[in-house]
Amino acid sequence: MLPAVSNIKRNTIAALLAVAVALPAAPALAWGQREQDVLKGAAGVILLQGIIRETKPNKHHQPRYEPRYEPRYEQPRYQHYQPRYEPRYEPQRVSVYSTAAARAFNSYSSSERRLIQRRLSAYGYYNGGIDGSFGPGTYNAVVAYASAQGQSRQLASTSTAYGVYDGLMY
Repeated sequence: MLPAVSNIKRNTIAALLAVAVALPAAPALAWGQREQDVLKGAAGVILLQGIIRETKPNKHHQPRYEPRYEPRYEQPRYQHYQPRYEPRYEPQRVSVYSTAAARAFNSYSSSERRLIQRRLSAYGYYNGGIDGSFGPGTYNAVVAYASAQGQSRQLASTSTAYGVYDGLMY
């Protein structure tokens, strides 16, 4: 892309005017060949910079297409939602520590509780440590033993659970 002729003329005139203004200010004897060469070099640099600026494409003045966002109305989409209310009947969970079997077990002395756990272990129902404390392992062993003996209904109340434990001790 060649620069426009008017721009080159304008830059040339501006450079020559700058040289003409600077010449009378310098003393006549101080202008040797070196000074003249420096002035020619400076004028040449200014002229070349103007030419380079004119030949470079200017990004600011080029029109660019930018798509504009224009909001538009869309009809809302409604989904007919009908929740299904299905009642869930879950049995209440009871902690093994609050059962009748636990209350009856904890009423025995420490040595009697360990004896019950040893007997359950000897029969193959209990695999835990013989510590005399009631927990899930002891509860599961007692329930399994009572079911095997046909006494699972006796664990429903504290007074009948004593019969299961007494059967293990005596």
